[in-house]
Amino acid sequence: MNIFSYVSSGGPIMYVLLLMSTIGMSIIIWKIFYFNVEKNHIESNAVNILKKIGENTSDISDESALLELVKDQVYSTGHRLERGLNTVKIIATISPLLGLLGTVMGVLSAFQSIAEHGLKDPSIFAGGISMALITTIGGLLVAIPHFVSYNYLIGWLNSYEVKLEEALLRLYVKGPIK
Repeated sequence: MNIFSYVSSGGPIMYVLLLMSTIGMSIIIWKIFYFNVEKNHIESNAVNILKKIGENTSDISDESALLELVKDQVYSTGHRLERGLNTVKIIATISPLLGLLGTVMGVLSAFQSIAEHGLKDPSIFAGGISMALITTIGGLLVAIPHFVSYNYLIGWLNSYEVKLEEALLRLYVKGPIK
């Protein structure tokens, strides 16, 4: 049995899972490439943040207010980088539930077959059970890589924010950016 046979025998839930997996994996691949580019621009991003803050701080003498501006800029940068990851998290969360829904639908189909045809032919019953198991597997096969990828990318994002804060501190101590 090839993958297309599994998808079609899993019923409509498998098509939804396949679509979700395609969307999620596209986001994951995009974020991996995007993050790899961003990690090489920490210093230049820090310089740009300090320049932007410098334009807005001519009347700020309080260091705590300046620190708040820096935190806001780091948060804004992190928020921009995090875009799309919530979709990956939702896919990781919902796909096992969809697999479970497919399981219930398959078992229901199996019992309906028994009600209509009796227990004379086990192959009628087996079709529903097969659908139930395939959707369970499908839901887990979608959820696991999305869950792992989401947590890896969030860890990378947290590390990036720490490095950006360190670069900002280093540049701030050196003196004004022009």
